[in-house]
Amino acid sequence: MIERIAPVTPRIASVILKADLARHVSGQHLDVRLTAPDGYTAQRSYSIASAPGEPVELLVEKLDDGEVSPYFHDIAQAGDAIEVRGPLGGHFIWRAEDGGPVLLVAGGSGIAPLMAMVRDWARTAVDLPLMLVCSARTWDELACRDELLGLEASRTGFRFVAAITRGPVQRAGDRAQRLDAAALKELIVRWGHLPRHVLVCGSNRFVEGVTRGLADATLAAGMIRTERYGGAE
Repeated sequence: MIERIAPVTPRIASVILKADLARHVSGQHLDVRLTAPDGYTAQRSYSIASAPGEPVELLVEKLDDGEVSPYFHDIAQAGDAIEVRGPLGGHFIWRAEDGGPVLLVAGGSGIAPLMAMVRDWARTAVDLPLMLVCSARTWDELACRDELLGLEASRTGFRFVAAITRGPVQRAGDRAQRLDAAALKELIVRWGHLPRHVLVCGSNRFVEGVTRGLADATLAAGMIRTERYGGAE
């Protein structure tokens, strides 16, 4: 059942579910299936953005030609019942006991599973260095921006970098560009930690570009895990 829906950015909504599900691991996802009155069904996978043990949160980006996402933005209300299956997935996950340092790179709504990791880290990994680099078109399209800024201000082990591709940056240290090899290498050097785990999530094009850049920045392919979707960056 949907407990609450709230806008996060102009095109991303936070959907809080009330469901009796197994405890998830940061990085896992749910399969959501909708059934129309005529029996037609549509199913999509959505990464869980909440920390393990917290109420399940999905970050749903509205795709104009989508079959499922417009429902959450234009039709769904608190109290509506939906069909979900999961949590699912065992490759694109991170637990505090996996150690670090950890580098997370998100494009657009690809921040969802990485937010689960950030929130899990904030509760459990006291001194483990973690950096989240998040790419978005504009400053206003950065999902969970205020939460991340607050976390960076309060926790010395956490660094948040915004990469804005179609507008100005708002802070020193952020990037007004796409994430290429030079930018990624510079960010890692400035961070001052060699990552042990690298997790990248976003559109196909975004993930391909970032993983090429990370390889050019001399990070071993074996430490990089990716999760991708078909939408635009």
